[in-house]
Amino acid sequence: MKSVKHILARKGSNVTAVPAETTVFNVLKLMADKNIGSVVVTENGKYMGLMTERDYSRKIILMGKHSDETTAGEIISTNFPRITPESSVDECMLIMSENNIRYLPVFDVADNLCGIVSMSDVVYETIHSQRETIEQLHSYIQST
Repeated sequence: MKSVKHILARKGSNVTAVPAETTVFNVLKLMADKNIGSVVVTENGKYMGLMTERDYSRKIILMGKHSDETTAGEIISTNFPRITPESSVDECMLIMSENNIRYLPVFDVADNLCGIVSMSDVVYETIHSQRETIEQLHSYIQST
């Protein structure tokens, strides 16, 4: 069974992070430039939470706030379920489905952030794993 470490090995463990006092507008520009849907928000270099496109739409647009007057630290999502590199891809899929979330921060045993896993990462890894299984079955059938 594939684990989060397989996802991180494929995509890398680099994360895009911004200080909590960064304006939402500047975070959105960064997200657009990097074509990503979430960023890590830090305070004094330490993980605080994630700001996602969903946070923007629900906590800025719908609340009538302005993205150039609000900081990322004011609208971040926190209290994500904790996963580790050893967590299974299936476990991630279940957590994301049950909690209706699209991103999961990954922490090592020392509670250091070591990556972000997105729903698309989980879907990609699942499809890739299924293709491998199908190829193995085809090889087995052809060898008999």
